[in-house]
Amino acid sequence: MAKKKEKFYVVWYGNPAGIFGSWEECQLSIKGVKGAQYMSFDTFSEAKKAYNSEYSEYKGRGGKKKRQLSEADLKKIGEPDLYSISVDAASSGNPGKMEYRGVDTQTHKQLFHQGPFQQGTNNVGEFLALVHGLAYLKKIKSDRLIYSDSRIAMGWVKKKKCNTKLKRTSKNAPLFDLIARAESWLKTNSYKTKIAKWETKAWGEIPADFGRK
Repeated sequence: MAKKKEKFYVVWYGNPAGIFGSWEECQLSIKGVKGAQYMSFDTFSEAKKAYNSEYSEYKGRGGKKKRQLSEADLKKIGEPDLYSISVDAASSGNPGKMEYRGVDTQTHKQLFHQGPFQQGTNNVGEFLALVHGLAYLKKIKSDRLIYSDSRIAMGWVKKKKCNTKLKRTSKNAPLFDLIARAESWLKTNSYKTKIAKWETKAWGEIPADFGRK
């Protein structure tokens, strides 16, 4: 009988996260964790390298890291416009405690911060951060652009609707009140602010990142 091939399992988001030597241990780590992030690798060195990287770099690649951008790609993307602000969100769980903020792209000075909110999601935070940023720039009459690394949030802002599947509860009621205010602001205000995608592959983490990778 052929010997079963050994595998190592990386859990980026689980209870607990870590590197496990069996599928049974991995299952215990991700059991009951909504949105668990995990993947198998053939060697411990590959698993260790993956665990010290971002799940997004491996997701959908069968354990293979996404290709790096070529010089031509980098040249096409160019450099970020430092005359701007950047927004981002962080969530400890999905849902979990969520917060968001906006910073000056060049100096990284924090311009606004909200949270933590109970039972929020990262997508909701990214949406609220963008709307807050738009309102902030309009209030101070600034023509700076705004960066976000979330295409989902950018799409929601464009449609003026936070299309989250998150359910309202007594704990996150204040968050849903804020969502309603944000949607109302989008429907009753006009703005000329350019919303641009932060190119993480070329520029690294967005300046507003909370550093929890």
